[in-house]
Amino acid sequence: MTASASKAELRAAALAKRDALSDEQRADAAQALAKRKLPFEIAPGMVVSGYSPIRSEIDPAPLMRKLAEAGARLALPAVMARGKSLAFRAWSPNDRLMLGPLGILEPSPAAAELIPDIMLVPLAAFDAAGHRIGYGAGHYDFTLEHLRKAKAIVAVGAAFAVQQIKAVPAQPHDVALDFVLTEKKVFDFRS
Repeated sequence: MTASASKAELRAAALAKRDALSDEQRADAAQALAKRKLPFEIAPGMVVSGYSPIRSEIDPAPLMRKLAEAGARLALPAVMARGKSLAFRAWSPNDRLMLGPLGILEPSPAAAELIPDIMLVPLAAFDAAGHRIGYGAGHYDFTLEHLRKAKAIVAVGAAFAVQQIKAVPAQPHDVALDFVLTEKKVFDFRS
């Protein structure tokens, strides 16, 4: 990959590496992520939003169960519309989910809306500066920018180690992550 590679090219290359992982490697990585010591504290009642994995994303469910055991209240995002902030609805691992407008599993619209303290963020690729490449719709960038006007939110990327790239061509509207958790390492970008 050249330094001038576009986000689309970088996304495609990172997703190809992610897609090449076996189901067993993906499951082992999700368990390793859940067993890792977290670089932030979970206070009882703190709201942590996860996500319903699509395609070959790392599954945050084992980590979310661990966070719930530590006293966190869980939420999952619901897509409202392009250019609008995601909504976060209360969720527990035994809740039934429904297909949202983008074909992603979401809690029922009847579930209570919560504002996360910690947001687990899916991604296609990330770099050592905390920049991420998503899927191009900008949902998480817009949501973080919007919600952080009201309160501090810790943004934590969840990824496989193979998704790390040399550099993301970040743009002014891109919101950097505070951490990335992989099965091999914790990246802390706060300093």
